[in-house]
Amino acid sequence: MAWYEQWFDTDEYDLVYQNRDEGEAALLIDLVESVTRPAAGSSLLDVGCGRGRHAVEFARRGYRVTGLDLSERSLEAAMQRADEAGVDVRWIRQDMRIPVPEAFDRVVNFFTAFGYFEDPAEHQRALNAMAGCVDRGGWFVQDFLNAEYVRANLVAADVRTLGEWEIRQQRRIKDGRIRKRIEFRKGESSHTFEESVALLSREDLEALHLDAGLEIQQVFGDYEGSDPGPDRPRVVLFSRRK
Repeated sequence: MAWYEQWFDTDEYDLVYQNRDEGEAALLIDLVESVTRPAAGSSLLDVGCGRGRHAVEFARRGYRVTGLDLSERSLEAAMQRADEAGVDVRWIRQDMRIPVPEAFDRVVNFFTAFGYFEDPAEHQRALNAMAGCVDRGGWFVQDFLNAEYVRANLVAADVRTLGEWEIRQQRRIKDGRIRKRIEFRKGESSHTFEESVALLSREDLEALHLDAGLEIQQVFGDYEGSDPGPDRPRVVLFSRRK
């Protein structure tokens, strides 16, 4: 079983990532709106939506939102988030490599919910599936880590305590991937999980977009709309369907 088929459905994932920044999500959505200038009630597909942080915020702003994720537990949490916010979102449990047979005004893929596959051809397959859901003239927005920044600023190890657990994280770059080993210790017991994401460069991502039939419009280096560069933490690509 691939790491991403297990990790997102665990209590440990919720523990490690319990404090995701809502303000950060709103900032990215502000950037999307400033660039794409959507019409009221635009349709939007959030691929790799996770616990619904972005999807629910889009719905609050009047979009007709569909969230797609492989993790059952993530979607259950996303449903609860939408209920608490009082918004309607359609949720789909599905692998991102499988196309959704619909066209959307906007398709988004945020917060490095990409690059999981060991076979590079599967990255193109996933990008093709997402691009194929973008309506003619519509937008695809992808937010990914900046490989240059990661290489220069990698924190090899850290330790923290959450509740009864001591959490040890080790990071390394190997075979073109950023690999993170997360060890959970409590008393005499311990167990580990791993994350592994391809260190796709801006050029790699642009090539994937172009090969999927998209036209790149703009690229930013963070959620505030800064120019891209090695000192910026993100690569945020805005492309349109030909």
